[in-house]
Amino acid sequence: MVLALTVAGACLAQTMRADTPPQWVPFLHVPGVVDLSAPRHDGSLTVTAGGQLFLLQPSGTLLTFARGPGGYATSPGAEAYLALTRRRRVPGAHCAFRRDDVYALEVARPGVVVVDASGRARPFATLPAGTFPNGITFDDVGRFGHRLLVTAALDGATNVYAIDCRGRVRTVTEQAPRTEGGIAVAPRSFGRYAGQLIAPDEIGGVIVAIDARGRASTVIASGLANGQDIGVESAGFVPARFGPRGSAFLADRGTPGNPHPGTDSILRLAGEALVGAGVRSGDLLVATEGGADTIAVRCRRTCTVRRIAEGPAVAHAEGHIVFVRGR
Repeated sequence: MVLALTVAGACLAQTMRADTPPQWVPFLHVPGVVDLSAPRHDGSLTVTAGGQLFLLQPSGTLLTFARGPGGYATSPGAEAYLALTRRRRVPGAHCAFRRDDVYALEVARPGVVVVDASGRARPFATLPAGTFPNGITFDDVGRFGHRLLVTAALDGATNVYAIDCRGRVRTVTEQAPRTEGGIAVAPRSFGRYAGQLIAPDEIGGVIVAIDARGRASTVIASGLANGQDIGVESAGFVPARFGPRGSAFLADRGTPGNPHPGTDSILRLAGEALVGAGVRSGDLLVATEGGADTIAVRCRRTCTVRRIAEGPAVAHAEGHIVFVRGR
């Protein structure tokens, strides 16, 4: 049975299920894993772990990546979240993002590093001093001009930056609600929030939308546990043509001494289980940092939320939820 009510323009729904929900399960042990990118054109996922990058091939093999001359490395403990770009021209910038380049947050010196498909890395953009970068995604829809979007914490609020293909930074807002983690741009099918930046607020337990003019609104209350290192942290939109042969993946970071110490592994949720739970293309999946409890949010005329999966009780989820369609 689903109970739904509308509060302050957002729809809050709670699902009560008698059966056992699908489970995130450890797929591959990767010490220090923090985030994964969307698939490259060859189907591989870029993985950041222990301050270095890897490629997770469709076969499940993990290969080192960007270790040669001009390669990539950052602090092993940094939350260097990732975003993969598609080839997109940026209006007015006279340049284009390149397919399969991956962009990583640089937390210590606030900014962004770009790593090309061959593994060469270079500084890409510098963010204002004193900010703490905590989210990154690429605007595939175009409401932000097909730019790279970065969130950064400062004085209890969130700054949002839009970065063009030349690394030029434009401030979208400096007054967004506090957010962190696996941010994403909503597809055109996501109701009134289509094309907006969607970000979880683990402290308040809500999902926030930020439009290209910097205006923020609450999409929905998650209905899950909230708080530091507990609440909603990871997010990702189910891609078109996702089906039972696909998979969802999520980083479960080892965090000794935390109430949710993690398993130091990449977690997997089978497409068959997701489809069986009613998940469809265009839905937003959001997982808590503590325990990887997972909801699916669907926005059309109104927004609804259903709890559709849970993880190992010890899970410490980080970064994005990414999807592979399967074959």
